[in-house]
Amino acid sequence: MTIVGVPAGWPATPEEARAVQDELRGRVVLDEPGPPPGTGRVTGVDVAYDDGLDLVAAAAVVLDAVTLDVVAEATAVGRVSFPYVPGLLAFREIPAVRAALERLPCPPGLVVCDGYGLAHPRRFGLASHLGVLTGLPTIGVAKNPFTFAYDDPGPARGRSAPLLAGTEEVGRALRTRDGVKPVFVSVGHRVSLGNALAHTLALTPRYRLPETTRRADALCRRALREAAEGPAGGGAQDSTTRQAPASRYSES
Repeated sequence: MTIVGVPAGWPATPEEARAVQDELRGRVVLDEPGPPPGTGRVTGVDVAYDDGLDLVAAAAVVLDAVTLDVVAEATAVGRVSFPYVPGLLAFREIPAVRAALERLPCPPGLVVCDGYGLAHPRRFGLASHLGVLTGLPTIGVAKNPFTFAYDDPGPARGRSAPLLAGTEEVGRALRTRDGVKPVFVSVGHRVSLGNALAHTLALTPRYRLPETTRRADALCRRALREAAEGPAGGGAQDSTTRQAPASRYSES
């Protein structure tokens, strides 16, 4: 198995990481609507860790935005590249996530991160960081509101309420199923908040979490398990790339 290394010059301390965030934050594009919801392809990315073995596995799963069928998927396993520090999780995840995205056999379209974009203490969460580095349109869909406040949205699917840092709106609490706890949507890069909400609803026809997140979560956990079960935690199988038959899908 090829283990993704830590990139040269990667920040080693919280101070260095925050300096990188400050440098890159100004490159976030907020004035583009992004791809229309329900068209083309949409890709979920997620990671799983084994800190005891110093391994992180990332998965990228491409879905047809209309049918939500899997078009392609790829994984990458790397060394944990940064210690756990709240607000700096992107530095633990991005090397492996980028490697998984680069191994996809097709363009990913919109990328949906299991985490935050502008809804971040420094307004530069994983979705924004990944978007700036790759140039891809990105959004964050998180399971909890982090440190931000919100009023509970109405109980019906599709209702939302501002996610607030003081008086600043950094995202939305969005109800994806009637009467079920909301998810927390924020812009990453090159997507409007309105389209981020519409994409999230299009990706949640049955469950609280987007299909992109559900598929990527299952795949990265499997990749981590296979890596951990290999000799000395080195893995018995290569990082994977798979593509569905081309005749079933078209780029739009």
